[in-house]
Amino acid sequence: MIEHVAIIGAGFSGTLQAINLLRHEGPRATLIERAPVAGTGLAYGAAHPSHLLNVRASNMSAFPDDPSHFVRWLEALGVPDAPAAFIPRVTYGEYLRELLEAALRDPSGRLTLLRDEVQDITLDGGVKVALRNRTLDADAAVLAVGNLPPHDPPGLDPERLSAERYKGDPWDAGVPENLSSTDTVLIIGTGLTMIDVVLLLDARGFKGRIVALSRRGLLPRSHAPGSDWQKIGERPATTASHLLRGVRDRGEAVGWRNAVDELRPFTQAMWGNASEAERGRFLRHLRPWWDVHRHRLAPEVYARLMAVIDRGQLEVIAGKTLGFEERPEGIEVGFRRRGSDRAETLRAQRIVNCTGPLGDLARTQEPLLQKLAARGLIRPDAAHLGIDVDNQGQTIAADGQPNAKLYALGPMTRGAFWEIVAVPDIRTQTWNVARRLSNAHWVGGEGL
Repeated sequence: MIEHVAIIGAGFSGTLQAINLLRHEGPRATLIERAPVAGTGLAYGAAHPSHLLNVRASNMSAFPDDPSHFVRWLEALGVPDAPAAFIPRVTYGEYLRELLEAALRDPSGRLTLLRDEVQDITLDGGVKVALRNRTLDADAAVLAVGNLPPHDPPGLDPERLSAERYKGDPWDAGVPENLSSTDTVLIIGTGLTMIDVVLLLDARGFKGRIVALSRRGLLPRSHAPGSDWQKIGERPATTASHLLRGVRDRGEAVGWRNAVDELRPFTQAMWGNASEAERGRFLRHLRPWWDVHRHRLAPEVYARLMAVIDRGQLEVIAGKTLGFEERPEGIEVGFRRRGSDRAETLRAQRIVNCTGPLGDLARTQEPLLQKLAARGLIRPDAAHLGIDVDNQGQTIAADGQPNAKLYALGPMTRGAFWEIVAVPDIRTQTWNVARRLSNAHWVGGEGL
């Protein structure tokens, strides 16, 4: 019987896991966080006030069983037209911290927040969680490590570049610091994180040149006003070619935003039923296009981005980097534009890695995950997107057997679920795992 759960990481996933265990009257939980702030994670804890949510407030409730919870919280603050609003991410962070603080005050005392760092986890009868100076005993553990830092781009050796010039962590507080109007900032990657960095530089008054470079040079699209349409009623085919053709046809009929959005109820099942070869084809050929159409920007954010482009401050290049060499005046970056054989060079006074979080266990620098993978307690998924788990969130060991006492949540389970990086998906996942750990999954007949 599970009486105590250790949750490693108090970001969005870990915080909701702890709160849901409490809501399901499940086992007591210890939430372990090494960072100074708990409850928000990077997405909401390191945000600038100008960074907005990419989803309307109406779909940002922390609880799948109470979809208007966040809207009611906003309305209590006096936010006008709350359901349709794209709220600042720092505000959403306040919402999450308030939920965590309320859970910690629960008179049952079943939730404890521990400021410490997990050094290792062993499964020997029970679960032993090694902290800095002591060991915590539990009956189950949940890895809620969130997004891992991006890997360094090919050809870039961070040991040969100064920390002032190269920011491998896009959330580094020094990203906008000590820049002049004659400087050039090179951002590697053109996705949502790049948008955050550009808006941060703009908010801090940077007047220099910004260059954003990625292999395809694709930018996220904008949300549009909501509309009603007759949605598809059954899961589409899972082959990449059929998916592409189907979305194109539906896009012509109902608009591309609706064509993408109507897939939401089916994407996890489509991914789960696709063969390993089909998943590979999707990742190689369709993923960049899927990402920019699926993960869209608030209209206000898109307008600000276009303003930076229109005034000539931001240039977006499709291409690949070839090499990096630091000189006194900056870093000389060799690159080649997509479709060209000619190598070019630009000099940047700062480079920011916005290639996006990657979860390949074979390349991670996270000590805990390195240890667990080395001992075979966890293994990478087939696509090397993160930690291999079954459909219940149980990690899968190197021998292919699921660990009934070690779970994983959030973006690091993308290999199993694909759509597991946004709030609507993670809140459902944490809810379901909490029900299982609380034996509440038997209620309503699911286990019969």
